[in-house]
Amino acid sequence: MQHSNEQIRVYCAGPLFNRSEREEMTAIADLLTETGYSVYLPHRDGMEFRLVLEILVERNWDTPTAAQFLHEAIFALDVYQLVVECEAMVWNLNGRTPDEGAVSEAAMTWMLGKPLIAYQDDVRSLIQGRMNPLLVGMVDFESVDQIELIPNALSVAIMNHELRSAVSLTALPIKVQKAVQAGQVLWDALCSEGTQEDNEMIASVVEELFAPNDRSTLLA
Repeated sequence: MQHSNEQIRVYCAGPLFNRSEREEMTAIADLLTETGYSVYLPHRDGMEFRLVLEILVERNWDTPTAAQFLHEAIFALDVYQLVVECEAMVWNLNGRTPDEGAVSEAAMTWMLGKPLIAYQDDVRSLIQGRMNPLLVGMVDFESVDQIELIPNALSVAIMNHELRSAVSLTALPIKVQKAVQAGQVLWDALCSEGTQEDNEMIASVVEELFAPNDRSTLLA
């Protein structure tokens, strides 16, 4: 069952730290795309940390400093996607413990009042066979256990969602506003023609937005 509105953009959050995790997240994203959704999948649609970091180090930033402000860039980009670009989120809870970044992203989505559903077919948990209530409470203590069920569950969540106007940036805390604004500049750059493969240009935008003014920590 597909939602009848215009194409809805979905943030896919979950573990991405090995091949099987990335393959599972890609399978979720591909299924959502096939069923009519637009998808943001961080490791595919954002920056590739390793490649951009290499360029920053080549530009004489020491590795810890470059990694620090590159992480700030990734944070801002993801916050922008969650607040502005994406209207819903699918959360993969698989793992011995849920992915920490995805937990944070789910919390943001829930606080923003956007549709949020969870997928989990992993039986491991920390609390007597149950997930932490502070996690699953954000998805009304329900999840689906088959990837094929995700589009329908998401469609139902969207249809049951209380209609509201777009998030007002001025109503958000100042720190969130700043992250969103920086993330938007970075996203606009990533969306420029040819930029997705141009890590030199991406590194330059990251430097301009996030690099510290004081380079006294630079290695000789």
